[in-house]
Amino acid sequence: MLYDLSLHMGYIYDTPASGARHIMRLMPLSLPDRQRLIAGSIKVSPTPDEQSHFVDFFEHPATSFMVRAPHEKLDIRMQARVQVESHSIAADFSPELSRLADEVAGVWSLKAGSPHHFLGNSPRLIETPAISEYARSALGPSLTVLQIATALCALIHTEFTYDSDATTVDTTPLEAFRLKRGVCQDFAHVMILALRSLGIPAGYVSGFLRTIPPPGKERLEGADAMHAWVRVWCGKTLGWVELDPTNNIPAGTDHIVVGYGRDYADVAPVIGVLKSYGGQRAVQAVDVIPLP
Repeated sequence: MLYDLSLHMGYIYDTPASGARHIMRLMPLSLPDRQRLIAGSIKVSPTPDEQSHFVDFFEHPATSFMVRAPHEKLDIRMQARVQVESHSIAADFSPELSRLADEVAGVWSLKAGSPHHFLGNSPRLIETPAISEYARSALGPSLTVLQIATALCALIHTEFTYDSDATTVDTTPLEAFRLKRGVCQDFAHVMILALRSLGIPAGYVSGFLRTIPPPGKERLEGADAMHAWVRVWCGKTLGWVELDPTNNIPAGTDHIVVGYGRDYADVAPVIGVLKSYGGQRAVQAVDVIPLP
């Protein structure tokens, strides 16, 4: 599938902000046999006084910029063209859970994709007994790692309600778990914690999801959204598999990857600091347009 992407993120401040320094991770990745970034650009207004580009530990291209002068709003616009390849899980070659620890121990690499980085606590994900107990409900006799991950994905999809008003970006996984409500970030965080509690390496995927309007309805401009789902390490043979608990499906050609991390903190689209007081309002619009 070939897509044209456009994203608009805006921040409107109650009082002018100054000395703003931000880091953006918005551009889709190029991944072998998965997706290819053909072209892309990011524009920031006001024009930054300083700007630099770097690749972080998890191999995300990132942009750091600073705006010194007072400004009432910050406007970020990204455009990209991406080719996404068809991929599917042909067969379950993952080990049974009892053998997974030995396979993890046999991985000597500590590069970005090593399963060792995705087993313990991370900035936003701390071991949570209630979620650990929930994870054990997905266990069965002689299940493989992929079967457990797929069962947890389905369980969260069934028992949690998508509700964009129930949580915020700072809601903890335990709060979302108790509510059984939230958005894709909450579903992904709960599933990652559940998998890690079983000794299964799991990480966070940030990206875009193409949405398809109901039959007879026109697609609304800006109605697509940034999305989050889960990657699960299913042993040395199968490797990483991506599952979307919000929709209870494997990630497919409608899923476009921006970044991989341990949790949201590693892949937040925009983070930063600034001098101001009062509140701020954020706006976001995304278009994911398939091309012939």
